[in-house]
Amino acid sequence: MSKVIFITGASRGFGKLWAEAFLKRGDHVAASARNLDDLNDLVSKYGNAILPVQLDVNSREQCFKVVEKVNAHFGRIDVLINNAGYGLFGAIEETTEQQARDQMETNFFGLLWMTQAVLPLMRAQKSGHIIQLSSFLGLATLPVLGLYNASKFAVEGLSETLSQEVKGFGINITLIEPNGFSTDWSGASAIQTEATDTYAPVKQAFFEAATPDSWGKPEATVDAVLKVVDSANPPLRLLLGKIAYPALKETYQQRLALWEEWKDVSADAHGH
Repeated sequence: MSKVIFITGASRGFGKLWAEAFLKRGDHVAASARNLDDLNDLVSKYGNAILPVQLDVNSREQCFKVVEKVNAHFGRIDVLINNAGYGLFGAIEETTEQQARDQMETNFFGLLWMTQAVLPLMRAQKSGHIIQLSSFLGLATLPVLGLYNASKFAVEGLSETLSQEVKGFGINITLIEPNGFSTDWSGASAIQTEATDTYAPVKQAFFEAATPDSWGKPEATVDAVLKVVDSANPPLRLLLGKIAYPALKETYQQRLALWEEWKDVSADAHGH
């Protein structure tokens, strides 16, 4: 049975790749972009199966209106994939107030507005699946991506809480957590802070650590995403890529060891 899938940020990268994969197999897709011309190729190929919608996720009002439009057009929304977002590269000290606010506005608040907009429809349907594009950097961190890390940590906390709140309504939540992939995320879509000499060594070490093998192939993610969408019991979290699991396993082992080392101090701080 075909599904109605709403994907934000569908003009490029994962969003466009996954949109076409769903269309190819017979699903209906609402695809949002700031510039609808970026979706012309999919419209010419798949016709009425795709509904292109112009959307700036930073506008809460637009998010609610577009969700209403998609629901009116297709009659339901089975899956929302909150994919819109971008990377901000630079040291935390170098980050301007506007850059910091813009990063959180799109990566966190945009995702929140879309989630709030679709929840009443999914509750009425007594079914639905919200897929949040997070990152393995929502569970661990790398230097030079402080505000991006922070935005994804926020997405993680929000979505894990949400999964507990809406499970009784038949709504599933999945956090997709890719490691680095060869999309526009680190290229044309990325924003850079104004560099200073202070953090040059940190940045050099960061960029030198990324070998060509560190970056996954975006096309290879399609089967995983289709499996998650088709699952009767989808996971709360799904890592994508071969770098994420070993990196996070090491991070959590270190955290557990540190908590263990300080557990007596922690327990004493309880007071009784």
